[in-house]
Amino acid sequence: MSASRLNRRITLAARPQGLPTARDFHLDTQPIPEPADGQVLLRTRFLSLDPYMRGMMDEAGPGYAPGVRLGQPMVGGTVSEVVASRDPRFEVGQFVLANAGWQDYALSGGSDLTPLGQMARPSLALGGLGMPGFTAYVGLLDIGEPKPGETVVVAAATGAVGSVVGQLAKLKGARVVGIAGGAAKCRHAVEVLGFDACLDHREPDLKARLAAACPDGIDVYFENVGGEVLDAVLPLLNLHARIPVCGFIAHYNERDAGTADKRTQLLATVLARRVRMQGFIILDHYATRFADFRRDMTQWIDEGRIVLVEDVVDGLEQAPEAFIGLLQGRNFGKVVVRVAD
Repeated sequence: MSASRLNRRITLAARPQGLPTARDFHLDTQPIPEPADGQVLLRTRFLSLDPYMRGMMDEAGPGYAPGVRLGQPMVGGTVSEVVASRDPRFEVGQFVLANAGWQDYALSGGSDLTPLGQMARPSLALGGLGMPGFTAYVGLLDIGEPKPGETVVVAAATGAVGSVVGQLAKLKGARVVGIAGGAAKCRHAVEVLGFDACLDHREPDLKARLAAACPDGIDVYFENVGGEVLDAVLPLLNLHARIPVCGFIAHYNERDAGTADKRTQLLATVLARRVRMQGFIILDHYATRFADFRRDMTQWIDEGRIVLVEDVVDGLEQAPEAFIGLLQGRNFGKVVVRVAD
């Protein structure tokens, strides 16, 4: 069988012990599947890489979804093209938002597909106009509820979620302080994204620098990192502060978190400061909020009020290394893999 008639897949070869390595992934080939009645065959054009995938590599999964089975393709959102259809709802050549995972081709029964229509940059459906942007929108606006003049702090400030959080907070009249890894990222947050300030977490004494940057305390902390950033934030929280929680990337690769003292400090602060700290899984909000999000975000992007940056990696075979780099903070913006032109 020619290479053009094979489906390349990146499967989970082993459960990571801490940070994933290249040995935890395996590239194999399978025949391209044939759609049955009611199915469509999808070809992956763009693959999204996101931090939640690290939890999917564990046997138990991240708690809201089962883990990937060994030998099966890694999961992931995709922009895919319909290349064969036995479902009258979808036409050959149509682009859809799908969940095809880390592979060239996949079958779908159609229920998980969202037609994209005409998009100048279809990959944005995986970033600012997709799950990361939607996470920022719901977490900040529905849970964080920033008000004019308040101080909003967000870590991973130039990442796919954090960059949108900060810009949305500015749209709502808040003062925004970002935290990022490296001087270049901090300059980008201030000069391009419009943050009021940005701190490099790699520099010493983050707690003192954050306190100086937030003289009036912190009203909203968008939690997507944890670790030393959370430690620095806690003493600065104002009365009735809000903390939307969508992840703890700093702890994803830990074998033994050993955070009993931190948990005690966290709970004591939440109680004394009357903090609203609410975890959320973005999958719960698609039915009620996604249409509003796509309408608002499309308008803000068209008006130039939201700037989106993509970190595009070419080639499916590059996905494991790009994913490991994402977990280490080497990316700049939303990471997508261009699987096919």
